[in-house]
Amino acid sequence: MDNRPSRHRLVRIPSSRCEPPGHGGSPYGRSIGGAHVRIGLLTEGGYPYVSGDARLWCDRLVRGLGQHEFDLYALSRTRRQEDEGWLPLPPHVSRVRTAPLWTADEDGVTYGRRARRRFAESYGEFVGVLCAGPAADGAHGSDGTPGSNGPDGTGGSGGADDTGAAGGADGTGGFGAVPGPLADRFGNALHGLAELARDEGGLAAALRSDTALGTLERACRAPGALGTAREARVPDLLAVAAHLERALRPLSLDWYGDDGLGAADLCHATAGGPAALAGLLAQHFCGVPLLVTEYGVQLRSHYLATDPGTATPAVRTLLAAFHGRLAAEVYRRAAIITPGNAHTRRWQERCGADRSRIRTVHPGMEAARFTEVGEAPDRAEPETLVWVGRIEPAKDLVSLLHAFAEIRKEEPKARLRIVGPPAGPEGEAYLGHCRALAAQLFPDEADGVHAVGDNPVSFDEIGGPEAPTLADAYASGAIVVLSSVVEGFPAGLVEAMFCGRATVSTDVGAVVEVIGGTGLVVPPRNPRALAEACVALLRDPERRERLGAAARARALELFTVEQNIAAFHSIYLEIVSHCPVRRVVLDRSGEPLPFASPAEARVPGRWTGPTARVAQRAVPGWALGTALRPTPVRATPRTATEGAL
Repeated sequence: MDNRPSRHRLVRIPSSRCEPPGHGGSPYGRSIGGAHVRIGLLTEGGYPYVSGDARLWCDRLVRGLGQHEFDLYALSRTRRQEDEGWLPLPPHVSRVRTAPLWTADEDGVTYGRRARRRFAESYGEFVGVLCAGPAADGAHGSDGTPGSNGPDGTGGSGGADDTGAAGGADGTGGFGAVPGPLADRFGNALHGLAELARDEGGLAAALRSDTALGTLERACRAPGALGTAREARVPDLLAVAAHLERALRPLSLDWYGDDGLGAADLCHATAGGPAALAGLLAQHFCGVPLLVTEYGVQLRSHYLATDPGTATPAVRTLLAAFHGRLAAEVYRRAAIITPGNAHTRRWQERCGADRSRIRTVHPGMEAARFTEVGEAPDRAEPETLVWVGRIEPAKDLVSLLHAFAEIRKEEPKARLRIVGPPAGPEGEAYLGHCRALAAQLFPDEADGVHAVGDNPVSFDEIGGPEAPTLADAYASGAIVVLSSVVEGFPAGLVEAMFCGRATVSTDVGAVVEVIGGTGLVVPPRNPRALAEACVALLRDPERRERLGAAARARALELFTVEQNIAAFHSIYLEIVSHCPVRRVVLDRSGEPLPFASPAEARVPGRWTGPTARVAQRAVPGWALGTALRPTPVRATPRTATEGAL
């Protein structure tokens, strides 16, 4: 059944809404003791759509936690994504609300004098923070600009060209670990704009107005502004204003009432950026605690997506400042943050995330489809190397082919299988280049003058006669190779581990964290090192078998769907127990309904430290330490039909 809602305009943004038959949630009975929690799942460009990011792990998470109730709040990125439809939803998904990020019609809202003054004040404060130099936040860089390399050395937070904003030049972390005055100003300005959007019916027209453009220009020209921001010209200001209007569209959503995210026990944002921004506003308006999961570094992606060839230094500086400030605000307000690996965790800590609130939760992957290959005797050709993945320049197959040329000098019978589809038009062009290089490096070989030549390098796709399934592709090789120069969480490497294969990988992203000591790791863009590691394993079958068995055991322990679901179930209960949402439930007459909410063992205020006299007595250890206290939240009225959570 196609249960997609009709498309709505992004004005005051009354989002699309769907409650499929049979999916209605129970209005009463949120039993925390019975592990029944109502979760507002926030996604961007993914679940429940059939295409996009994070759709698979979100679907597994929702299906694996059938004892909870889920409300889905999805932001779509393109019209095509909406037209492709949704994945089938399980019955404990109570409702789905969607809104497009890719379009926004004029909202038709005309501000009065007071509203215009409120917008000018809040937006002026907002862009003033983005343009402010290090001195405004207590940082004193050597060149007066924010910027330092990211934790992985990618230069993701800027540097000498004044394009970054995540690190302070003095090593203090810029947006870093200790929030400064600018962090409070940014949060207050963001909330001010959200309250204005709620009161007046939207922000779209205001953010596109001449008032917004003039306010941005004054902030760039203000004393103490970043040097690069002061160089912004009219085209730069127009580009930045348009980007901010798109990024701030979640502020105009109609999701933040008692009939929306306010009815949830917690909000779970499956990524940073717009999805997490919606969670921030639910926390601000309704006191709902926020959980943020990041399996990729979205902030780093924003830095890399800003093309220096098309964007001027002023545009790159201001956009980097916005995304860095937003990430820092999300990390500061979230109850718990769950990175998918240590690489992502380092970025979060650099941007101000509190280590005590970070829980690393590895992505869960289906292990069952690899069981037969992983537990069966190894029948692969002992001289065959296999690479599996989506073909694109970041996978650096050129280095792999040059490494294989070195391998053939040592092991003439070795063969290389490259299995996977090209990733878009760029991948198609790269695949053609790799085929030409393979033909050049390895002319077709024949056993005799009358035999047909054969190239030792083959290119296949999953579903073909040589690799009917993904498991068959891994089973065809004795060694699985990963040659990437950029990698987040290496899902293909985990699949190879499930299959019990020895691996040789480049040291990028979370590879070392995933592989542990169960495979060989070499520097990226180093064909000779890659070749030497592969030759070492080709010549030692017993070592290959030991590494493969250890890799499978490690993958089954750390990277299964069951492990992922159990971790989030525990985190959900931890958040709800420490940060309960306080609500006033009303009956049909509008009067408070007594005993509608369960009693909470929580005393408002702060515990005082023990006096000297008390300290002399036997005091329990928990009374001397600093306990994790729930954040006070305000009561919001609800109708009796919604029930107590």
